[in-house]
Amino acid sequence: MTTPATTPRIKAKQRLGDRIFSSTALTAGTLILAVLAAVAAFLLVESVPALTEDPEEIDILAGQPFWAYVAPLVFGTIWSAALALLMAVPVSIGIALFISHYAPRKLAAGLGYIIDLLAAVPSVVFGLWGANVLAPAVQPFYSWLTENLGWIPLFAPPASGTGRTILTAAIVLAVMVLPIITALTREVFLQTPVLHEEAALALGATRWEMIRTAVLPFGRPGIISASMLGLGRALGETMAVAMVLSASGGITFALLTSSNPGTIAANIALRFPEAFGLNTNLLIATGLILFAITLVVNMIARWIIGRRKEFSGAN
Repeated sequence: MTTPATTPRIKAKQRLGDRIFSSTALTAGTLILAVLAAVAAFLLVESVPALTEDPEEIDILAGQPFWAYVAPLVFGTIWSAALALLMAVPVSIGIALFISHYAPRKLAAGLGYIIDLLAAVPSVVFGLWGANVLAPAVQPFYSWLTENLGWIPLFAPPASGTGRTILTAAIVLAVMVLPIITALTREVFLQTPVLHEEAALALGATRWEMIRTAVLPFGRPGIISASMLGLGRALGETMAVAMVLSASGGITFALLTSSNPGTIAANIALRFPEAFGLNTNLLIATGLILFAITLVVNMIARWIIGRRKEFSGAN
């Protein structure tokens, strides 16, 4: 019995431009992984002395264990970023929906430009605004909250006399991440298939019902991605938090008192200029913790998006 001869597969000849582009893309992707690995290796190597040395030999630790020192900073970092995301995401989605589905075209173009411009404002400007304008303005409101709603643990008295609390820092962070989340979700909403929107409207749905049944489900992976990018910005923000927050250490959920947990990035920025020897290694070790937190957050975001991929076609 004879078997039919298999015809050899003919490979398409790549043009020079295709080869250059594919090589450049491969090099860029490999370079990103190499830089990430180099940063992780540097943090690990430089952190070992601080993790293995006697805490009595490190001035910043003042004799306490490393984890007792870094725990309030980890809590403050996650707590402030979570508060900022809680405030920024609903507002960002509302602005993005207004630009993409409600506003007239000329107004939408102007608002989109303003949002993109807001993302380019330096962190120091936000810090100055938060410390010199926002904090004094909200301090009377904080006092009112502690007097009337002090039975709620989040608003426990006494109120800070300066207004430079963890809530003020979270508001500044929310304003900073607002343009990032808004710009990304706006582009995702604009990519919603027109046939989906027209089908919902043809079935008698109102504009809000069309958005709720067609636009938001399609854009959910994009919303998650934008939120995680905003969370990454909030977790790693340095100067604005250092200028606004009056940190005293400790772990507390109270939002309005003068006893506020610090953040890892702000603590590094404030202490690094005067650090030397093992103190520098200690600050690098806290940076390694922040690196790990950011990595875990991004991994969780990719997992969530992957679960929704089959519905929306996102990748």
